[in-house]
Amino acid sequence: MTVKVRLAPSPTGNLHIGTARTGVFNWLFARHHGGQFILRIEDTDTERSRQEYTDSILQGLKWLGLSWDEGPIFQSNRLDIYRQGVRTLLDKGLAYRCYTTAVELEELRAAQVARKEAPRYDNRHRNLTPEQQAAFEAEGRSFVIRFKIDDEREIVWNDMVRGRMSWRGSDLGGDMVIARAASGGDIGQALYNFAVVIDDIDMQITHVIRGEDHIANTAKQILLYEAFAATVPEFAHTPLILNQEGRKLSKRDGVTSISDFKQMGYIAPALVNYMTLLGWSPPDSTQEIFTLEAAAQQFSFERVNKAGAKFDWDKLDWLNSQYLHNLPIGELTDLLIPYWKAAGYEFDPTASRPLLEQLASLIGPSLTRLTDAVEMSRLFFTRLVEYSEEATSQLKQEGASVGIEAILTALDENQPLTDSLAQDMIKQVVKEQNLKRGLVMRSLRAALTGDLHGPDLIQSWLILNQLDFDRPRLNQALTLTH
Repeated sequence: MTVKVRLAPSPTGNLHIGTARTGVFNWLFARHHGGQFILRIEDTDTERSRQEYTDSILQGLKWLGLSWDEGPIFQSNRLDIYRQGVRTLLDKGLAYRCYTTAVELEELRAAQVARKEAPRYDNRHRNLTPEQQAAFEAEGRSFVIRFKIDDEREIVWNDMVRGRMSWRGSDLGGDMVIARAASGGDIGQALYNFAVVIDDIDMQITHVIRGEDHIANTAKQILLYEAFAATVPEFAHTPLILNQEGRKLSKRDGVTSISDFKQMGYIAPALVNYMTLLGWSPPDSTQEIFTLEAAAQQFSFERVNKAGAKFDWDKLDWLNSQYLHNLPIGELTDLLIPYWKAAGYEFDPTASRPLLEQLASLIGPSLTRLTDAVEMSRLFFTRLVEYSEEATSQLKQEGASVGIEAILTALDENQPLTDSLAQDMIKQVVKEQNLKRGLVMRSLRAALTGDLHGPDLIQSWLILNQLDFDRPRLNQALTLTH
């Protein structure tokens, strides 16, 4: 059997991390078995579906590296296929027109609430005579199509994550609406549980991998597969992603869409690595960093947890930092340039490329997210600096101005600064001015960067020297010492 799985997001919002993690598990399972990964866009909710959300889904999946083998297939192009499926069930006597009005349904629900019963439809129009149907239509009533559910039926499947699952037909809320009416009395829009089954049958989906919030739908869908005499796929219901309080991760917890994570400075390999660990653990429990391809070789649902997976920002930050610290400098520079541009820093990406790579090399080991580079790099994109309180205090210390003046004197405007020249210059100033090395180094850092903390001082100085920023800053610092 060729494994064939699908990711079927609805374009009613940006690509959510929960949907993306479902995509990761589908992709890993398909690649592990040499199967196919299908992308299907469930866009029949015309009121809420937006092209911008479709674009977000496609771009997000591509950015994460979740390439698909077929699609995207749009449900909106398959409406006639769904209508024909509904007609098939009507012809078989497995579905019927239900004319119950909204008022009647509300009265039914109110009575059930009063009796403290679970809400369910009472199947009142399951066996209407032709005369009764004609009478309802003469009243101008619209109808929905309901699929007959046997209350006595037990629906059982072996879930790849949760083991044996069992539902009774009586727990499914009565006969299920599978389609609405259209104008003119024809069959209208098919609803989710029906359309998804038709799609899975047509696309020969072998395994349905999705979040545990779909478990109740699975029992209904199995009955529909059987109604069409189709092979029922295997099911795997993965754990939900939870916040730190143990509730389902939502917009209230901050960012949840993949585009938000990208904007926050996470890179795709780190984020997809982290999503892989949200509910799955590799055979080697000490292994935490791996590519999608490496994870696919080891992936199985035997190692997917039943319990919800808590989202850990610290773990994601750590993973992201590991990836950033190991990127080739050219690749890191390419990633940082958009953030520098967005911050309003002015530079020519081509002419300044060697300097930008030096800067990326300097700050790279300190990055946790790409966005960190904006503040870390600020002092390299402005001629003069602002001083922190610590820096101001340092520059006013006895001997600070002597050291800075000596360095200014030793600087040769016509000779590019090198690491060895900078080190020799500091040694010379310390010796000739009889100053402590620590005082000179701290004062130099304060003068050049406006702070006493930051990346390597000598490498920072080399970049500032190439920009012709070091002499103006040393002169600026002297104004505080007099």
